[in-house]
Amino acid sequence: MATLKVRDLGDYIREQRMSSSISLRQLARLAGVSNPYLSQIERGLRKPSAEILQQIAKALRISAEALYVQAGILEERDADTDVPGAILRDEWVTERQKQVLLEIYDSFRKENNGERQSPPPVAEPAPEPEPKPARKRTATTARPVEADVPQ
Repeated sequence: MATLKVRDLGDYIREQRMSSSISLRQLARLAGVSNPYLSQIERGLRKPSAEILQQIAKALRISAEALYVQAGILEERDADTDVPGAILRDEWVTERQKQVLLEIYDSFRKENNGERQSPPPVAEPAPEPEPKPARKRTATTARPVEADVPQ
C-alpha cells in the first residue's frame, strides 16, 4: 500500500476545489465537515478518514477512488488495462455488440491521443420527488376520500 502524503492530498483537494470554483466554506458545507477541519486537511495538518474523503469527493463531484489514491489508501491502477480483452471475454454481449464497443473504445483512445484522462466527476443523485399528500380511506367503502370533505 502506498504511503500517505497528507500535504499532497491537501494540495490535490485544494486544486480540485479551486478548479470547481467552490469556496472552502461551500465545500465544507457540502461535505458535512467544519471549515477549520477542511482547512487543516488542505494544509496537510490533518489526515482524513476514508469516510471523510468520500464526502469530500462527492461534494467535489470527483471519484472517491481518485482521493483514495492521493491519500495512499488505494494503489493507482495500472494504466494498461485490458479493456478490449474484457469486452471480448464477456459472455453476455453479442459479437456485434462487442465489435461496436471496441470501435467506440478505439475512437475514444484515438480522440485522446493516448493521453491519460482524469477520472470523470461523479454524478450527484437526482433529488427524490416530494411525497403526495395522504388520503383517508373509510372503513365501509375502502375508497379514497379527501380528508377535508365531509361525508
